[in-house]
Amino acid sequence: MALSATTTLPHAVDSVAAVFINEDFQRHTSQFVGGTLESFEVAGDVDGVFSTTSVRTLPTTRLPEIARKFVGEKLTVTQVENWDAPAADGSRQSNITLKIAGAPLDVTAVQRLVAEGGSTRIELEGNVTSSIPFLGGKIAEAAEPMVSKALNIQSQQAQAWLESH
Repeated sequence: MALSATTTLPHAVDSVAAVFINEDFQRHTSQFVGGTLESFEVAGDVDGVFSTTSVRTLPTTRLPEIARKFVGEKLTVTQVENWDAPAADGSRQSNITLKIAGAPLDVTAVQRLVAEGGSTRIELEGNVTSSIPFLGGKIAEAAEPMVSKALNIQSQQAQAWLESH
């Protein structure tokens, strides 16, 4: 299933990127959805090519009953973001992968932070797939709205974070 979202924040790319790689912000967004940030790590120089790895524990209360039977009351989600160096205009891109422990789902996405004057257009495109024969498509279809919502929450919370910090 395809993921696609675009939003614009009235802040410069470097400010938006700094929020996305801030451990306190990552903890805040995890708690906002009822979860816990278990760990957060940045590898490399954030002014160039670098990566982040975050591990979250999230409640499954919003999943359909049939899904909760398989995964239990909590999910452990590992999110890796591989960031490119900034473009000449400051725009950034990160390649995102999500792995959900115990769930047969793979999520890959590309997030672009596009400089537009003093604002940043956040473009997110990706896919949710499942490796289970026959049922994989249905599983991915059911998961896609939740994954999309989770990734959109990050952008919405970034706006609030930038305005309050």
